Amino acid sequence: MNGGGMPSDGTERGAGGPAEVASYEPVIGLEIHVQLRTRTKMFCSCPLSFGEPPNTHTCPVCLGLPGSLPVANAEAIHYGLMIGLAVGSELAPRSIFHRKNYFYPDLPKGYQISQYDEPLCSGGRLGEVRIHRVHLEEDAAKLTHVGSSGRIHGSDASVVDFNRGGTPLAEIVTEPDVRSAEQASEWLRLLRTTLRQLGVSDVNMEEGSLRCDANISIRPVGTTQLGTKTELKNMNSFRFIERGIRAEVARQEALLRAGETVTQETLHFDPRTEAITSLRSKEEAHDYRYFPEPDLPPVRITNEMLHRARTAMPELPAARETRFASVLGLNVESARLLSWRAELGDYFEAALDAGASMHPPAGAQPLANWISELTARHDGDDPADSKVTPQALATLVGLVGSKKLTQGGAKQVLDRLVAEGGDPAAIVDAESLGAVGGADELAPVVRAALEANPDVAAKLRDGDMKPIGVIVGYVMKETRGRADGGEVTAIVRAELGL
Repeated sequence: MNGGGMPSDGTERGAGGPAEVASYEPVIGLEIHVQLRTRTKMFCSCPLSFGEPPNTHTCPVCLGLPGSLPVANAEAIHYGLMIGLAVGSELAPRSIFHRKNYFYPDLPKGYQISQYDEPLCSGGRLGEVRIHRVHLEEDAAKLTHVGSSGRIHGSDASVVDFNRGGTPLAEIVTEPDVRSAEQASEWLRLLRTTLRQLGVSDVNMEEGSLRCDANISIRPVGTTQLGTKTELKNMNSFRFIERGIRAEVARQEALLRAGETVTQETLHFDPRTEAITSLRSKEEAHDYRYFPEPDLPPVRITNEMLHRARTAMPELPAARETRFASVLGLNVESARLLSWRAELGDYFEAALDAGASMHPPAGAQPLANWISELTARHDGDDPADSKVTPQALATLVGLVGSKKLTQGGAKQVLDRLVAEGGDPAAIVDAESLGAVGGADELAPVVRAALEANPDVAAKLRDGDMKPIGVIVGYVMKETRGRADGGEVTAIVRAELGL
């Protein structure tokens, strides 16, 4: 399938046979299925549901009964256009639906209504990853395999819940631009934030409204020929996506280094055991026998539809990142973190509105830094779920910026806020954590530190400033972290006449 040049197993061959490859690089393309947040299914009027009793939201259309006719959901098409605009796609003036033919128990018609060679959106880019296409289709039903602990009529079985069948999906297909498991996870976070900001989906991976497949191959570093790809199916968390891709890349590399070949197939990654198992051979497009859906007319995109989609567009993460950097002066890392994770960006802006920006010594960047401190204490979770309100963090940053609280003291206050909530100023007063400053208060402590460490004092007098940390540490211990390190250093110099 690779044509001439590099063999499909990725080895370099010369006159003497296979040559050892120093290192390989992954080549990864992603296929993301997004359940759209419409009121009804893609081709019928059944309401969408999650967690409802099985098979209660069905009708002849989504059950594929003879004689039933589908009608395309206009809101799903609207959401598809919004996604296309968000990633800079070319929007088709005319798009058609196809029948994708295959047999599986979760597909009652024996085919899926999808789009093939005339998708709604083509091309585009999100971040550093190019988009190949965005198209609409219907979801399959939910198939549950019943093991030995849940036997039906004395034997293992599979049961089908058709509530999910017919749910509108947008499938977003990328070009093979991803080069690592970490990049895949980071980019998917950007995509999830973008979709959430658009309001087209709740993008809840745990509930299956955002699912990701990864097409993975490897090749020797410095080459351009693609290797044989495999597909990891239906990974439903960022952590599992990273682990699954890493495991499959390692598996492929081990095969090639052992002189074996990679087989094109569809795989399953078990996050509990880290095992990768084969599901089936990987299908090609011709295996599905695509042909135009005869029961649905072509979708014609009017100027009114485009205007409605454009006017519904909110500020997207890329634009937010630019605003945070250019208007608020955030560094690249902070601007990206706060814009790619919408909940952090919302918390940041709420804290700015609550008053952190009113303290000129503090500004936006220190606030962003303290949000990073806060998320680290919550293992990366949404700070909106913590006991630290945006107002409280704004107050804390203001206390630090106005020199009423040192960095060390502020971290102690933040620990209390995370555990109990409350008002930072009240905690400072109750715990006597306010900054100790000025020569009158600090000079006696500095002199005591120098007297307690005469060898260090002698080195400092000789111009060797490396051990000054000993003196600063002594003062910090005596003041319980309430002194400013820069001020302590200045007083040390003054005491020693440096």
